Amino acid sequence: MDAINLIIRSIFVDNMIFAYFLGMCSFLAVSKDVKTALGLGVAVTFVLVLTLPINYLLENYMLKDGALAWLGPQFADVDLSVFSLLVFIAVVASFTQLVEMVVERFSPALYNSLGIFLPLIAVNCAILGGSLFMQQREFANIGMATAYAFGSGIGWLLAIVGMAAIREKLEYSNVPKPLKGLGITFIITALMAIGFMSFSGINI
Repeated sequence: MDAINLIIRSIFVDNMIFAYFLGMCSFLAVSKDVKTALGLGVAVTFVLVLTLPINYLLENYMLKDGALAWLGPQFADVDLSVFSLLVFIAVVASFTQLVEMVVERFSPALYNSLGIFLPLIAVNCAILGGSLFMQQREFANIGMATAYAFGSGIGWLLAIVGMAAIREKLEYSNVPKPLKGLGITFIITALMAIGFMSFSGINI
């Protein structure tokens, strides 16, 4: 039950885009077409679900103060947390490379439409933010960390697909010339963020 609550909260209340505005560069650039946005959203979710539990294990059994106590009493005072950011980025970059190879192999059209933004998943601050939030919130177990990763990924996917659907409709709308492109996109993003703020009143 706690895991379900965490997933729901990660999607709607602590949405990576609308609550923390993480991953905005990819969100704004790729949200022009629903199919492309869906592909990137699935890729981001996949990388989050795989990397965050691994980073959780590394954090709790290798990096944080006292994490190496399982090796023996002489390691109980070892603190490798200074390497956390470097290790988290290395794990994310490794799995991003895997995702890039899989997408290129099985969906060349999606690979071409995503362009530079597929390898940029490695430095997508939404994914790195997930691992840093995991570190900050100190989840009780790896299951909760995985639930958080899944909810955060679905929330990011929901945001970018929703924006892409709106932008496709805007092609047929009479948008004032000065607001066309990123101008109207920023306004819509702000309105969607205000809409998602209404979920913060839910008692989860």
